[in-house]
Amino acid sequence: MRLGLLDMIGLAASLIFAIPVGNYAVFRLLAGEVALGGGLLVVAVAMVVLPQYFLDPAQILRRLLSGLLPSQLRGDDAAATETEDDSPSAAVGSDSDDR
Repeated sequence: MRLGLLDMIGLAASLIFAIPVGNYAVFRLLAGEVALGGGLLVVAVAMVVLPQYFLDPAQILRRLLSGLLPSQLRGDDAAATETEDDSPSAAVGSDSDDR
């Protein structure tokens, strides 16, 4: 997995918060509190894994910007088929229905 500059900054920010939680989880596991230590270890791993593999910031930004653009400027194939199907010029004056 190749990470860009913003991805590296996001990973560093996640690790800043996940490392202390993971450290505390290991101490709780060594102290014999398996449920708390295991739960916190899962949370620490999820803090790093979820943003990297499931919450892609570039994809979220693309979806947000495409929702703000008018349908003519989006470049989606779905938007193009909608405008072609709803065009009144194709229905009016078409001689495609031969008698």
